[in-house]
Amino acid sequence: MARSSRSSSLSKWRYCHPSYYLKRPQRLALLFIAFVCCSLFVWDRQTLVREHEVQVSKLSEELTNLQNLLEELKSGDAVGKINIGGRTDLSKKEVPEDPIDIQRRQKVKEAMLHAWGSYEKYAWGQDELQPQSKNGVNSFGGLGATLIDSLDTLYIMGLEEQFQRAKEWVANSLDFNKDYEASVFETTIRVVGGLLSAYDLSEDQVFLNKARDIADRLLPAWDTPSGIPFNVINLAHGRAHNPGWTGGESILADSGTEQLEFIALSQRTGDPKYQQKVENVIAQINKTFPDDGLLPIYISPHRGTSSYSTITFGAMGDSFYEYLLKVWIQGNRTSAVKHYREMWEKSMKGLLSLIRKTTPSSFTYICEKSGDSLSDKMDELACFAPGMLALGSSGYGPDGSQKFLSLAEELAWTCYNFYQSTPTKLAGENYFFHNGQDMSVGTSWNILRPETVESLFYLWRLTGNKTYQEWGWNIFQAFEKNSRVESGYVGLKDKLSNIFIFFSHPPSVIPLDEWVFNTEAHPLKIVTRNDVGSFGKSDGKNILKTRLRGRKEGRSG
Repeated sequence: MARSSRSSSLSKWRYCHPSYYLKRPQRLALLFIAFVCCSLFVWDRQTLVREHEVQVSKLSEELTNLQNLLEELKSGDAVGKINIGGRTDLSKKEVPEDPIDIQRRQKVKEAMLHAWGSYEKYAWGQDELQPQSKNGVNSFGGLGATLIDSLDTLYIMGLEEQFQRAKEWVANSLDFNKDYEASVFETTIRVVGGLLSAYDLSEDQVFLNKARDIADRLLPAWDTPSGIPFNVINLAHGRAHNPGWTGGESILADSGTEQLEFIALSQRTGDPKYQQKVENVIAQINKTFPDDGLLPIYISPHRGTSSYSTITFGAMGDSFYEYLLKVWIQGNRTSAVKHYREMWEKSMKGLLSLIRKTTPSSFTYICEKSGDSLSDKMDELACFAPGMLALGSSGYGPDGSQKFLSLAEELAWTCYNFYQSTPTKLAGENYFFHNGQDMSVGTSWNILRPETVESLFYLWRLTGNKTYQEWGWNIFQAFEKNSRVESGYVGLKDKLSNIFIFFSHPPSVIPLDEWVFNTEAHPLKIVTRNDVGSFGKSDGKNILKTRLRGRKEGRSG
């Protein structure tokens, strides 16, 4: 019995002896395969453990970074470090500054000082300077239009002394109690927008108080049967009406380009009445908004419906479409402003139906439409469209995004050639297109409009392509060569500063995921909207906290 047990024990141990397997190749192969499988399993487990440890380490590092960033945000030191959705602002990457960029920025700053110095000397507090006669004129009711338009540019450029003198004038001399028939549209985008921008940048309450004063004087313009505003109002008496030449109708752009400013005013004051007035306009228009999103330039303040007239992305139509997109951006793309984006996307479908190309050079342009007929004409004003399309492209899926960004770049090339095709390299007011002849200038005078420069700025910021910066610089040089005189710049009627702002600061200032420019190039802070029409009581100070580099450092370098 013991022998049998011993024999059984030896039989088991024979499996551990190499000679057993050498005499049995098939079992050796099976043993080898089993060994390999076990080795691979152990190696795989160890690899997973190592990868897990690396991932845990990275997550811990990211958590630490986020905690540090949160602390910086609480202390106001993290401006420009977070991209809140949308297309990345490529120009915000930390890269060494090009010495040429620094030199050019100084030249733009010098140009601003030249224009501003002449304004201070010859036209202080008046609406504009006539540089050839060295006289100031009040072409805007004596509201200090040039001064208010320039506040944000002075601040961004770091012109501390000039900004302080302008602020003192606003505080002590700016008076809106004028017996003056003011354009609601122009007063909103220039005066309300300029004052709100100065407030957002400086946080000085005087600018918010003045913005509220002038906005209160404009509000009666919205007291119509439909809520569509009259476009002209007497600032002293509050009597509103439309210009006689419109046949009593309101203008589309003039009625749909107050939303950014009045929404911002409600956000900063806590008073919802401003937002309610301007958002009612969009609600009214949306009731009969067409599938192609294209509206004629006249709209009835009594019925709230469009009248038969031209459809255009140029004069009297342009900024209505611009503000549909920008209110969505201003509200930080939340569901509270989703309907603005939806209306804008409808309008972009309509815009695609107006796109044509010239021969032989294939310049892309936007037609105008009357009834079922298209006109091969494009205003320089419509050159805001490339920038608008670039800004809005990020809200589409990958295919749509690329399609609209490519269209933006094609239109920007056309607009740049509006400038390059003339002897002075300054664009005319409008252009006509003919088969086999590309383009010809229509109205040939130039009033230094900023639309093309603005679009080039957006494309540079959003793509990082310095070609657009070069094109903008070429336009600036043409402006310097042809318009500069001893006491300012000839032809500068619309706005002293907005041609400068896009070249006057490094790209880390005024990041596009934190600021939105109104149609007069006044930057307004983006404030996330969650509940439509919901406002807390506020003096405005708790709404916005932004930290930019000190003015003495010079935001323009």
